[in-house]
Amino acid sequence: MIRGQGVDHPLSSAGWRQMWTAVGPDPYRDQIPYWDQIISSPMMRCREFAVRLSAQQGLPMAVEPELREIAMGAWEGRRPTDLAHEEPDAFAAFRRDPVANRPPDGERLEAFQQRIGQAYDRQVAAYPGLRLLIVCHAGVSRAVIGHVLDADPQCWYRIRIDYAGLTRVRHDGFGASLEFVNARWARR
Repeated sequence: MIRGQGVDHPLSSAGWRQMWTAVGPDPYRDQIPYWDQIISSPMMRCREFAVRLSAQQGLPMAVEPELREIAMGAWEGRRPTDLAHEEPDAFAAFRRDPVANRPPDGERLEAFQQRIGQAYDRQVAAYPGLRLLIVCHAGVSRAVIGHVLDADPQCWYRIRIDYAGLTRVRHDGFGASLEFVNARWARR
């Protein structure tokens, strides 16, 4: 189902299992915290997990309102298979060129790129040198990766983002570098 930012369902039981599996059995093994700060989307499917992880691990948590998922307009709450059957031309056009062929009343990718890039930069600047766990959505993950790589939004949909997959961006004196996408928990 296309959830976007207009459909704010809680995580399913499978979603909870995926999220707990993603962060690993013990992010504090050897008493060395794996993250210093949790930042979350305001949407329920991210925020509820971030709150529980924060409480479990004794980590500070903040909500960044701009990290909400991209608005998919009239397609929110619908299944991609239904869209492909009911609106085949519009759905095919979107799949071919998601920049030029947004869903009706959907957020423009250029605006989304700006919103997410600014929010990401603001969080990195607010917590210099800290290891941040940003709990967010597939579209937000794609936009962060695009921002870090300075990739055109046209390329974002070529990035597969798994449910509860971990992406790591490392910042150093030379800027940001993408270390991995869709990893499962590992001490790295």
